[in-house]
Amino acid sequence: MSEIHALSGAYAVDALDEHERAQFERHLAECAECRAEVDSLRGAAASLAETTEAVPPAHLRADVLSAIKTVRPLPPLPRQDPAAGRTAGRGRRFRGLLVAAAAVAVVGTGTLVTQPWEDQPSTFDQVLAASDVDTASVPMNGGKVTVYRSESVGRAALKADDMPAPPEGKVYELWLQVDGEMVPAGLIDASGDQELVLTGDASQATAAGITVEPDGGSPQPTTTPIALFDLTQET
Repeated sequence: MSEIHALSGAYAVDALDEHERAQFERHLAECAECRAEVDSLRGAAASLAETTEAVPPAHLRADVLSAIKTVRPLPPLPRQDPAAGRTAGRGRRFRGLLVAAAAVAVVGTGTLVTQPWEDQPSTFDQVLAASDVDTASVPMNGGKVTVYRSESVGRAALKADDMPAPPEGKVYELWLQVDGEMVPAGLIDASGDQELVLTGDASQATAAGITVEPDGGSPQPTTTPIALFDLTQET
């Protein structure tokens, strides 16, 4: 049964009952992939036990959310007609995941591992609150657009008040100037108040800009910028 692969996390932290342990150990003797996963989980738990309390870097949340996309998927559930069989298999798999996640969160005396789903400042808020934030504002047809950049966070953010709508069939494209070149950093296709984080690494950006581009954006600016933001000035 393929759901037995999902018990590796619970087995690594000694959270299986006697029957499940015996069953999984028989499977473990024949499955090299599960043996490797158990060894990896036990090694991670041992490493955490040796760590000391530390303040996580500002980019941790973004890195974790990005890494989630590469997490190894669980094996597919077997096709079973009896409803009870399907429910039991899913229950064991879900319990194994919860136990493994809980063990990684608490193992190691004095270590606190914050989960990415807990209430944490967004990247936008991190940029605005950073001690090294650079700020530049420009008026824009009765409104105002402000760009913030933090080298320590490595990102830039934009806040617009009463931003006018782009022309029909057009979008606003955002740019970061890095090493003298303008790099695409996102699109805005709506009007009104806006709050967003520009895409890409902004740690070395010296300026930001906004141009009007065809719907879908352009790889390079095709029009004169309607707004330029100097990110090298002291705030």
